[in-house]
Amino acid sequence: MQTTFKIKLIATLGVLLVSIMINGCGQKSAASAPSQPPPPEVGVVVVRPERVTLTTELPGRTSPHMIAEVRPQVNGIILKRVFTEGSDVKAGQMLYQIDPATYRAAFDSAKAAEARAEANLGSVRLKEGRYRDLVKIKAVSQQDYDDAYAGLKQAEADLASTRAAVESARINLAYTRVTAPISGRIGRSTVTDGALVTANQPVALATVQQLSSMYVDVTQSSSELLKLKQNLASGLMKSGGADQARAKLLLEDGSAYPLPGSLKFSEVTVDQSTGSITLRATFPNPKQVLLPGMFVRAILEEGVNEHAILVPQRGVTRNPKGEPLVLVVASGEKVEQRPIKVVRTVGENWLVSEGLKTGDRVILEGIQRARPGTTVKVVSFGAKPAESVPQATKTEPK
Repeated sequence: MQTTFKIKLIATLGVLLVSIMINGCGQKSAASAPSQPPPPEVGVVVVRPERVTLTTELPGRTSPHMIAEVRPQVNGIILKRVFTEGSDVKAGQMLYQIDPATYRAAFDSAKAAEARAEANLGSVRLKEGRYRDLVKIKAVSQQDYDDAYAGLKQAEADLASTRAAVESARINLAYTRVTAPISGRIGRSTVTDGALVTANQPVALATVQQLSSMYVDVTQSSSELLKLKQNLASGLMKSGGADQARAKLLLEDGSAYPLPGSLKFSEVTVDQSTGSITLRATFPNPKQVLLPGMFVRAILEEGVNEHAILVPQRGVTRNPKGEPLVLVVASGEKVEQRPIKVVRTVGENWLVSEGLKTGDRVILEGIQRARPGTTVKVVSFGAKPAESVPQATKTEPK
């Protein structure tokens, strides 16, 4: 009886031992089996067309709307300067007084000659009138009348000549008062009281500049201009109409000039030495913030793209040939490498002309983990990445 009981106990223990060994082996194989890694997570942006106004930023210099050099038109000594350097002057305002003594004397002499010619003309005119009546009755010869008539015409010519001399003397006398040719701000004077000036001197006495509005002359390469015309012709861009002529300005310190300007002029020839074309814009300058000769950067509006496709520059790579490429998430959440064509930069983005369409998902984050043909997990670019799943720990049988 005891022997039978012992046999049954041994058999039961054997079964339990076998079960424990089987379970332990099963746990060991389950733990040793490799776990499947999750797909890499990538941040994407969805391509959506948008309306973009395309601009170009060009360096340039300011110049006054009007500028005039004050120069003497007669010779003489400067008696006095009657303006303050750096002040605003009006057109016709007196700036310098040249010694007028000799010119006043010349004017008086011309006036006297005019009076003498007028007196002589009266006498000759009366003589011609008498001879005209006498020649009809043959009281004087025809030759005598012809001489009287010729004397009248000569006296009339002499009077006209003296009157012209009077006008010339009057103009020269007026030129002794050197006046401002235009309204504006006058600069420094190059002469002082007592200086001798001449009518043909190369140095101006002063310069008057009109600063109420300013020109900004910028240069653009002819190749960029041709590209712009090609984009307009192909329909990639549309002319902005009146808005196309608008312009903005950045000052030397990088700050924006508060008042907008307009594009007024484009040179018709290309500078052969630089291959560029000069463009001129006009900006109002009521507070005279802009001064002539300042270096500025003009932002000119070129046109409008109604359905622009923009891709951040960080999402664009290039192949060994330099051709731009992007990684997109295609159907089945698989990565696809796609070549594109870019036109230009718009801020921090590329303007894409070919290769992408509405709804495409372009990878911007996780590009290093995304390989063409691999399956990825898509999240919006800039979203907080999901926490990584911890790997299963390997357990040993006890």
